[in-house]
Amino acid sequence: MLKLSVVVPFYNVQTYAPDALKSLELNARDDFEFLLVDDRSTDGTPELLERAARELPGAVLLRHERNGGLATARNTGLDAARGEYVTFLDGDDWLAPGHLARTLAAIEALSCDFVRNDHVQVTGRTRSVQRVPYGPQLVVGDPRAGILPASRATSVDYPYAWAGMYHRRLLDRGLLHFTDGLRTAEDRPWIWRLHRGAESFAAVGLPGIFYRRGVATSLTQIKDERQLDFIKAFDQVLADTAEDRESDLLLPKAVRTYCAIIAHHIGTIERYEPAVARKLRSMSTAALGRMPQDVLDQALNAMDADRAGVLRRLRRRPARAGATL
Repeated sequence: MLKLSVVVPFYNVQTYAPDALKSLELNARDDFEFLLVDDRSTDGTPELLERAARELPGAVLLRHERNGGLATARNTGLDAARGEYVTFLDGDDWLAPGHLARTLAAIEALSCDFVRNDHVQVTGRTRSVQRVPYGPQLVVGDPRAGILPASRATSVDYPYAWAGMYHRRLLDRGLLHFTDGLRTAEDRPWIWRLHRGAESFAAVGLPGIFYRRGVATSLTQIKDERQLDFIKAFDQVLADTAEDRESDLLLPKAVRTYCAIIAHHIGTIERYEPAVARKLRSMSTAALGRMPQDVLDQALNAMDADRAGVLRRLRRRPARAGATL
């Protein structure tokens, strides 16, 4: 068995793919494989990946016949992965030289199900280190301890799949796959399931992942109907959490996070196309109506006045038929 599989989806990132591919070359080892998933790119990305498949040690090129989105592309890579450990990289990001080997050494030394990394956020020429919101470093703990409290940012609010490394037993148990078809927020149900279902994890620092923000082709920048998949994603978080053995403890965190994300999207609603903005309002109202109302009341009472006011006004709106994607 190979030691590490790295799943790297690409979609129309010809400007940035060379950096990602070069960083993989600077991380290559004989026992690493790089699963390059072309999600039906229509620019020059396929040619770059074909060259990488010939020249990059450990590269395996996987092609989609149609564009399926990031979640589906990651699943394609996971289905082909042969490594004892698995990690991810996005096609418009890159790694520091030797980062994968350092993270692999950390997870093997700690002998846990998964580890979480800090990362470097890159916005234009500005770089800043973003830390895993979990206190102990290099200490193995219960992943459920990374969910609470509801009142502050925790490890489930740091959902980036590429900011970590995962033992294959999680893949075999069905904990690493994403919900097919989610076009955004695909990592939210994923990180909650991981923290509820795994048995051990640790935060290890090692900020060797460089994450680009403000990329024009990124869904974080595109304000069309695909953004509204965050509602599907958080509906799944709530449904899964409601079935958990500790649902009474965890639901307040899930509801409060969902509310915060709705408030964020409503706060930037002017950036959406008018028809999408209307749909965002109606879908958000419907989502608030689906939440456990007593837990929602508690969440609104605990939030700052501005966001709570936005959500209370939405809650009072009449629900419209067909307020779903």
